[in-house]
Amino acid sequence: MESKDLMIKAVSVLDSKKARNIKVLNISPLTTIADYFVVCSGGSTTQIKALSDALDEELEKVGVHFIGKEGFNAANWILMDYGSVVVHIFSEETRDFYSIEHLWADAEEVDISEYIIEEN
Repeated sequence: MESKDLMIKAVSVLDSKKARNIKVLNISPLTTIADYFVVCSGGSTTQIKALSDALDEELEKVGVHFIGKEGFNAANWILMDYGSVVVHIFSEETRDFYSIEHLWADAEEVDISEYIIEEN
């Protein structure tokens, strides 16, 4: 699956499970670690784990498996590495603390409005 298609699928799955404040950063011009960061928040550790599980299940259905997954047990920040796309699922507090969007401020934010149902 192409990285843009993978990013779109991830955004759609996360949106369908009510992830909050989904943002996508195109980091490909800045680094070789991935093409996109998908960043979102969950309202509780239960929702954060559910978002991670749903993403894993839906991507496996189309033959995409994560390379690595970190933070599932604590569920304040789950990182799911799909190679060209890295998904960060945060609690609101942890997202504010680490401010990943500001750390990657030079990355272009991707307009995902056509891939989501409504702003959360």
